[in-house]
Amino acid sequence: MIDPKTHYAVGDTIILSGWVEYNTQPAPDVLLHFKLTRFDGSPVADQSYPSNQEGHFEFKFDTQKEIPGKYQFTVTSHCLEIHRYACTYNSQTLSIQLSNP
Repeated sequence: MIDPKTHYAVGDTIILSGWVEYNTQPAPDVLLHFKLTRFDGSPVADQSYPSNQEGHFEFKFDTQKEIPGKYQFTVTSHCLEIHRYACTYNSQTLSIQLSNP
């Protein structure tokens, strides 16, 4: 992830971005799984889509109907068939605090 923000107010849109690379080169079309959960484990968002042609991704989530508290965001790289040879299923997790405005 690129310079992730960890504190948001209820009503903000969470925007997390980053890139996927393999051997220090951008990796396009890598299937990514994005999961946002409350700290009690209840799911908030569960989405999958590929990195773009430059290997970048962006996850957006509107918090308007969410409650204040701690959340956990995890992005995991999966594989499309074309990348099967290089698949490592790496993931990155980020703790997020959602507060009252």
